Amino acid sequence: MVILTTIYVIAAVLLLFGAAIFVHEWGHYFVARMCGMKVEEFAIGFGKILWKREKDGILYTVRAIPAGGFVKLPQMLTSEALEGKSEEDTEPLPEISPWAKIAVAVAGPIMNIVFAVVLATVIYYVGLPEMITPPVVGNLSKESTEYALGIREGDIVTKIDGEPIPSWEEANKLTMLSLTNRFAVTFLRDRDEFTQVLTATPISEKIPLKILNLPPKYPPTVGRVLEGQAASEAGLKQDDKIVSLGGIPIGGQGQLIDELQKNGGKATEIVVRRDGKEVSLPITPRMIEDKVMIGVQFGAGPRVYIERYPGPTPWENISEVGSLMWRTLYALFHKAETGVSVSDLSGPVGILAMIGAMVKIDYRLALNFLVLLNVNLAILNMLPIPVLDGGHTIMGLIEGIFRRKIPVKIQEWSTTIFAVLLISLMLYVTFHDVVMRRGIFIDMFNSDTEVQAPADPAPAASE
Repeated sequence: MVILTTIYVIAAVLLLFGAAIFVHEWGHYFVARMCGMKVEEFAIGFGKILWKREKDGILYTVRAIPAGGFVKLPQMLTSEALEGKSEEDTEPLPEISPWAKIAVAVAGPIMNIVFAVVLATVIYYVGLPEMITPPVVGNLSKESTEYALGIREGDIVTKIDGEPIPSWEEANKLTMLSLTNRFAVTFLRDRDEFTQVLTATPISEKIPLKILNLPPKYPPTVGRVLEGQAASEAGLKQDDKIVSLGGIPIGGQGQLIDELQKNGGKATEIVVRRDGKEVSLPITPRMIEDKVMIGVQFGAGPRVYIERYPGPTPWENISEVGSLMWRTLYALFHKAETGVSVSDLSGPVGILAMIGAMVKIDYRLALNFLVLLNVNLAILNMLPIPVLDGGHTIMGLIEGIFRRKIPVKIQEWSTTIFAVLLISLMLYVTFHDVVMRRGIFIDMFNSDTEVQAPADPAPAASE
């Protein structure tokens, strides 16, 4: 069963990611053919050719690195760093107008937007699971500022700066992308709401992204057990949910850490929920660098989705994606205030991992992520940078307005330089995806999820 699930996920990921690339490159290809241009190659991916077929003088290929694609057009300036050298023609090809170049350049991003609208329309009709993991506050340290302000375990976060908050993930997204670290947080307790101004702090010295100092209320889940440590000797396993320590019920990671420090290195009992049963295990924590440790890395908390039918309208869906992208770019260019940097962006590996995690939960989540991916591809490709479609568009406009070609050497140098920078950026973010965020993606893939049908409305009273 596991093998079949793995095959299904891999096939779905390649199909969905490949579809986004295909529609983009097909836009370039279709308009180029309509304009009478010569097309040498239509490629999905970069690097070594895995599959090829030639028809009507055009080479169709699938390549080894699924990080994009290209349509090789010798009448337009192309990047040899990404696409390889063009064939030598015995006869020179006719010049094309700058307006044709612009049409070909913008056709790819336009097709991504069209594809995003089609996907968003499908999602509207088939419905969309929405995360409802409640942002319930867990155990707070009595020495914390938040406790002094009157916040208690069980309080529910309903709004941050007036924005509705349906889950911890939304709360973290809002605080991470904000330029400020001070937030008006609204809580619900016993049907009464109250608001406190809280300060968000960096996750750690290595991760400067800021979040609120509010521990979530759910049993800590064991993500990874470190060999040779107290947890492995006690028999803890991945996906165990820690229920109690020394007879004290545990409601969150923060409480577990507090109780461990109180316990010190004394032998105690840890109770975990495993396969629906509670298992009691003797454990002796250890002092490591003046801290009490048991040798586990926490996994992601439980995720609960509820059916929304119909789904968001196409306009709601795409406008929300555009807003998120704008906030992300804005935060990226204000790193000093937000802590968001280029290393926090995901490349092809991260994108494939996220699609895989969503396919495993529900295909509609993967389709919705594809809406995000297509809008992102369209916007990023239209940035006025040589080697991207926006760069070709700007060059075409300059030629069309001033009726003078940009010197070929300038075009070649600028395109090559930015192609090298683009490849370097992809390698940089891929390194962080593989090395720094690998555990996060594994937790996403392995985390417990539940998709629930919406509750039926109460039956009407009989007359």
